[in-house]
Amino acid sequence: MLLSIFLPQYIAILHLNYKDSIMKLSEVKQILPTLENVEFQLENGAFVPEHFHVTEVGMINKNFIDCGGVIRSEKVVNFQLWNADDFEHRLKPNKLLNIIKLSEDKLGIEDFDIEVEYQSDTIGKYDLEFNGKTFILKSKTTACLAQDACGIPTEKEKKNLSELNVNNGNSCTPGGGCC
Repeated sequence: MLLSIFLPQYIAILHLNYKDSIMKLSEVKQILPTLENVEFQLENGAFVPEHFHVTEVGMINKNFIDCGGVIRSEKVVNFQLWNADDFEHRLKPNKLLNIIKLSEDKLGIEDFDIEVEYQSDTIGKYDLEFNGKTFILKSKTTACLAQDACGIPTEKEKKNLSELNVNNGNSCTPGGGCC
């Protein structure tokens, strides 16, 4: 009985904690002072043009109910990048750090995961990672958060039959006469 009550919430918590590699605001703040330039790169290798602007830093609160009826809440810190026609503009790490500090002071932004908005064909939302030199915009995907409630089967673990442990004392072999 208790398992059926708490299992959906436990699964929801596990799902929301899958993002171990996504950067938090505190990590960005630690990295910025070590950089000469702020560079963003898409997963396909293309760079966001050097003359981009960070037009917004904010916190997004998302409260929703998934298709299984579980109430959920997510909070992310949002950076919006804009490719301006100002080719002389270069955002320096200290300037971005000052924008972040101002947003923390004025908006009460906390240390949450970073989500980056960047214009491609439409506004794309990306997770953020760092490769030691460049911030990488990692593509986000949608997912069903209540697969068990929707009847979506969980993917079965694939095993190679040759790797299975077989107890030879209780098994039949070809020509052994037990089958």
